[in-house]
Amino acid sequence: MQPASPREPTLAKLTYSAITSLDEYVADEHGNFDWAAPDEEVHAFVNDLERPIGTYLYGRRMYEVMAAWERPDTIAGQPAVAQDFAKIWQAADKVVYSGTLQTVSSARTRIERTFDADTVRQMKARAGRDISVGGPDLAAQAIKVGLVDEYHLFLTPVLVGAGKPALPDGVRLKLELLDERRFGNGVVHLHYRTRT
Repeated sequence: MQPASPREPTLAKLTYSAITSLDEYVADEHGNFDWAAPDEEVHAFVNDLERPIGTYLYGRRMYEVMAAWERPDTIAGQPAVAQDFAKIWQAADKVVYSGTLQTVSSARTRIERTFDADTVRQMKARAGRDISVGGPDLAAQAIKVGLVDEYHLFLTPVLVGAGKPALPDGVRLKLELLDERRFGNGVVHLHYRTRT
């Protein structure tokens, strides 16, 4: 009988999730994204996707939006699914990439002045849990240097015509569809993995 081989170390996955319009914008040309608010069914599904995340990587603007999940006044009176998300978000570490932000308003959060691909690769190698990159601008940087392992796109049944694109221009990648799901409100979730 052969001895068991030592377990190969596994890298944490870097995922990018975005709720987009059907024409793949995360916000319209005026910066509005109220059309993207998930209903309870979609929100519960998103919560389950977020549970394995140990660290969130954000640009300044996305961080300022998400930091509301730290404030009791935001969470008070919210449905159980939103309170569950707040607990998930608060329990994770956050890294904010900003050249201008001086202080953070949430626990477990640090500021990095620049996004460095090698540092993120090292983070993936050391992390015990998966990592998520949030916001299309920071995600574009990670996508362009080949750091994103998986994509979760939630296509909302609305066309907004113009705005902030969810995915960067000028990138060509082969992806493998891992899963798809339709929700009662017409949202479709597509889960892809980067093919090597």
